[in-house]
Amino acid sequence: MDLIPSEFADDGPRFLSRGHSFRTVVGDTLLLPCQVQNLGSLVLLWRRGPAVLTAASLMVTRDERFRLVDGYNLQITDVGPQDAGDYVCQISDRISRDQVHTVEVLVPPSVRSSPESRHAAARRGGAAVLECRASGNPVPTVTWHKLVDAYSGHQNESNVRLADGPQLQLSRLERSNSGRYACTVDNGVGPPLVTEFQLQVLYPPEITVERSWVHTGEGFRAELLCTVLADPPAEVSWYQNSFPLSASERVTMSARGNNHTLLIANVQPEDFGNYSCVADNSLGRARQHVEVSGRPGPARFTSPPLARRPTSYTLAFAVDSYPPLDELRLLYRQLAINESFQQPGRWHDVIIQAPEPAGSLTHRVAHELHGLQPGAVYEAIVQAKNRYGWNEVSDIFQFHTLGGSHTAHAGELTPFFSSADPKMTFSLSWSKIIFLYTLVRLTIDH
Repeated sequence: MDLIPSEFADDGPRFLSRGHSFRTVVGDTLLLPCQVQNLGSLVLLWRRGPAVLTAASLMVTRDERFRLVDGYNLQITDVGPQDAGDYVCQISDRISRDQVHTVEVLVPPSVRSSPESRHAAARRGGAAVLECRASGNPVPTVTWHKLVDAYSGHQNESNVRLADGPQLQLSRLERSNSGRYACTVDNGVGPPLVTEFQLQVLYPPEITVERSWVHTGEGFRAELLCTVLADPPAEVSWYQNSFPLSASERVTMSARGNNHTLLIANVQPEDFGNYSCVADNSLGRARQHVEVSGRPGPARFTSPPLARRPTSYTLAFAVDSYPPLDELRLLYRQLAINESFQQPGRWHDVIIQAPEPAGSLTHRVAHELHGLQPGAVYEAIVQAKNRYGWNEVSDIFQFHTLGGSHTAHAGELTPFFSSADPKMTFSLSWSKIIFLYTLVRLTIDH
């Protein structure tokens, strides 16, 4: 009897393929190999858990997405998250040899936002919570940013990363917190998913005025501008001396964005006075005042702070006034008499002759001061008057004469304090100005 060489002996069925772990994206088609040699009369089964999917070439499962390809390879089309798990290709002999494939289904991220409208509103000082509940496989990461609009005008600004996680909690809300926010959900499967929210911070009106004191003259025009910020948007109205204003041939009111303008053409004497910009919304009311006046504007010093000579100095300044100037007054004094006696000198009160009408708004004045101490620091203030009254006192101006043991530099000549704000709506008498300056100086020195 001839013996079959051992290398040609039939040693029973065996797998030619190997078990493998598969990662596939939801919606794709997956092929699980199962190649067997010497199967003979034995039956090959595909199982998933206790459920039998195929027996030989018979499809046991009713899921039409499953079918056998090129023998016993199992193909799954339109893979879904429910298809993840272990698949067993089994030879139905007494040994029950198995080949196991593990399937992981990668699921692109999805997100459930709260509020669903993606619009949130809260009062200033309050709190707001934005939420992106993400799902997917692998577990997605959630990142929050505040979005910067391209048309905001801030070219160096970019979207600001705020937090990570499903919730963005904002507390103590301010007006600057209003805007667009975005959560970015990403797990590396497909493109990241971005969900935008709009946060509205509600607050009562806030008003700023371009100028609280507007200088004009009869026959000229006056333009008053106030900027109103409010959410919800405010209703804006104008008043003159507490009486509401209406549009007329000479008075027009306009708005562009947050800017509200009152324009008075061909100004008449009755147009001078106190005006109010008033803004109302459901959360409150705000008011800012603007004075329209024919009085001169505050003096602006134009001379250099360093004198050219030891005992004299040419003080130059400019005053805006539509009518001619009637009178000018100058106060000046030496700051420190000497190193041992630090009290400032007495004020010198000088009446300056008004310049001839210049035919323009700006009146320029130059006045020569004599009898000054060499190497000394002086300070000066100026006030001007036209037919509508005195203007507000100027800021303090300091200058230095040549000579002496120490010569000051321009950087050393800084005012100790400023005089009355030129935007103030009242005028001080000259004697009160002298008294107040002297009182403040004595207080500082002591």
